[in-house]
Amino acid sequence: MFLFALMIAVVAYLIGSVSSAILVSKKMDLPDPKTYGSGNPGATNVLRSGNKKAAAYTLLGDAFKGLLAVGLARCLTAWLGLPDYTVGLAAIAVVLGHMYPIFFSFKGGKGVATGVGVILAMSFWTAFWVALIWATIAFKFKKSSLAALIAAAVAPFVAFIVIQHPYHPSWGWSLVVISALVIMRHRDNIKRMQAGNEPDVGNTAAPAEPANPVAPVAARVPQAEQTQKVEQVLVLQKNAQRS
Repeated sequence: MFLFALMIAVVAYLIGSVSSAILVSKKMDLPDPKTYGSGNPGATNVLRSGNKKAAAYTLLGDAFKGLLAVGLARCLTAWLGLPDYTVGLAAIAVVLGHMYPIFFSFKGGKGVATGVGVILAMSFWTAFWVALIWATIAFKFKKSSLAALIAAAVAPFVAFIVIQHPYHPSWGWSLVVISALVIMRHRDNIKRMQAGNEPDVGNTAAPAEPANPVAPVAARVPQAEQTQKVEQVLVLQKNAQRS
């Protein structure tokens, strides 16, 4: 039985590894989402390209992955008489696939939309309340990452309250793991919020910034200006040597 559950989890991981953001961006002739904004291949960052339709397609694609993987796991669990934890394993696996996709060098998104799809496949009303919490925070504070962090934190509690018998509590515990993964993937966002540099929802993106996510924008000196300053220093050194 465990072998079947493991095989379903592997299939769920492969489903999660399909990056909606990258595929939609290629289809619509948009830049690679990893090259601008936060560098995250997800719906929020695709929205920063200015193309709302692409962002919507990305959001739906990421959510559908979670819905498909967990829905498939539920069907196979009922059909083959597998343990209830099979669904929980598939839920965690599809989110891990989205975050660390094997097809895209293990560089993926943060798992929010895929997590919503997972919850929707488990329980409509749990997904409804979690999505409502996310939307309320996002529209009030204009910070998608803040909304995602709060929604991820409350999702397991909502699930334990809403998802009742005959469903196994392993579903709720799988959401605890997913919640921890989503929060972990938002480490840089937390640092930017603390520094006051986190962009608002829908802001047009600048090129993706590597290195320090909390460095103030004004403190980042353009490469051309740095080169010019180095050249000036060399000229001054040569003049000093001649004199």
